Amino acid sequence: MLLNPKLYEINSRIWIKRFGENLKISEIPDNYFKELADKGINIIWMMGIWKTTPQTIDKCCFTPDLASSYNNAVNNWNKEDIIGSPYSIDTYEINSMFGDLDDIKKLRDQLNKFGLKLFFDFVVNHFSSATRLIKSNPEIFLGGDEESLRNDPLTFFRPDQKINNIFAHGKDPFFPAWTDTIQLNYFNQCTRDFMTNILLDIAEICDGVRCDMAMLPLNNVFSNNWVGVLKKFNIQKPKAEFWSEAIKTIKKRSPEFIFLAEAYWDLEWDLQKIGFDFTYDKRFTDRLAANDIEGVKLHLDADMDYQLKSARFLENHDEQRAVIKFGERRSLTSAILMSTIPGMKLYFDGQFEGKKIKLPVQMGKEPVEKASIKIQKFYDKILNITNNKVFREGQFNKLYPISTGGNNYSFEDIFAYEWMLDNEKWIIVINYSNVTSQCRLKFDLNTDKDKITLIDHLSNDTYIRSVEEIKKIGLFVELKNLRAHIFSAK
Repeated sequence: MLLNPKLYEINSRIWIKRFGENLKISEIPDNYFKELADKGINIIWMMGIWKTTPQTIDKCCFTPDLASSYNNAVNNWNKEDIIGSPYSIDTYEINSMFGDLDDIKKLRDQLNKFGLKLFFDFVVNHFSSATRLIKSNPEIFLGGDEESLRNDPLTFFRPDQKINNIFAHGKDPFFPAWTDTIQLNYFNQCTRDFMTNILLDIAEICDGVRCDMAMLPLNNVFSNNWVGVLKKFNIQKPKAEFWSEAIKTIKKRSPEFIFLAEAYWDLEWDLQKIGFDFTYDKRFTDRLAANDIEGVKLHLDADMDYQLKSARFLENHDEQRAVIKFGERRSLTSAILMSTIPGMKLYFDGQFEGKKIKLPVQMGKEPVEKASIKIQKFYDKILNITNNKVFREGQFNKLYPISTGGNNYSFEDIFAYEWMLDNEKWIIVINYSNVTSQCRLKFDLNTDKDKITLIDHLSNDTYIRSVEEIKKIGLFVELKNLRAHIFSAK
């Protein structure tokens, strides 16, 4: 398994326009990807690469809530700027704005040349409600009847007045149906075979997939989500999980192919157990945003195998931008924490520049935002530091801050841990509170020296400290609010 990788998500339909009009994806300059590789990025996720259906835009993409989100993102947008959801897929063919299959193969070769892997989306739950598969493969979709349509017209639809069939829109259990989608029936073996074959084809042109809403095909989730339809039509639950069979099939042909699950509802561990290499860690993001320091500390006590398969992030295309969600200073402190713990690190295009505007995925136009030089320099530094081999291949151990005694400075809001590889040791200390904090830290030192040198790679300061003091009462640390040390010990 790829250890502690860094993934960079790109909103492809927006991003490609920055390089000029009508540019194929295979024509992106080498230096763009080389710079990302030099920062330690391992994976490029090209979000939104597949062919979509323009005919759903007028019907589904101008609801009041979406129009409000467009207004918040871009001034003076017009109807032509709305290009539809990239998750409302017609077929798994390359969107012509990027070129063709040969261009994708050239892109993959270009990335692999710099040691980068290429990810695409796999939208497991649904297709576009206007997909041509409704005519060619209607059996793979979840059907309804006239009563279903009459009682719940938001969930069920007739795709064409010339077609008698009624189908369900895609949905999850907690929200109204997505009206620009059609639901796949995962209790139908032909659906499972169809989607597995798509995965086999995708595995021929990229190195991994980010699986949208990966929990939804799980047998229990699917059963609970569609219980009424399943009972009405006497559709039985399969014994095996779709994912366990599909992942096994793809890995048999392409053992190095990587599966990343968008996952919620405490189902991450279940998805890991049935074959996913990595799963979203939304709980980590939410606990940080809520300033739940104790919760984050408990989170980092989880089994290491689970942590190594967790994808940590502060933002992505679904989330508010980090500088808005956390505030600028806290977002940078959070980035230090996220970037120096085990697991996958997911960064979103624009995060390194401190972008503030969350762009709806339906938009094909992005606002002009001035990059923050301060934030750019910060990410350049933290990515350079964590490019060290110790953060990829080393052993992670939590450390436990203790009180300095006899003062009013808190130590409970301090995160502390170490990374070790061979004879190399790094110590990370982060004060996540809004006030100055102090603590002492005890940690093992494999040295015969009386003194050690601690180099702080964030500030470039150097400290000489007593080995005996560290072992007996602990290293004294004082940090101002939302500040950190990243020490290498020599």
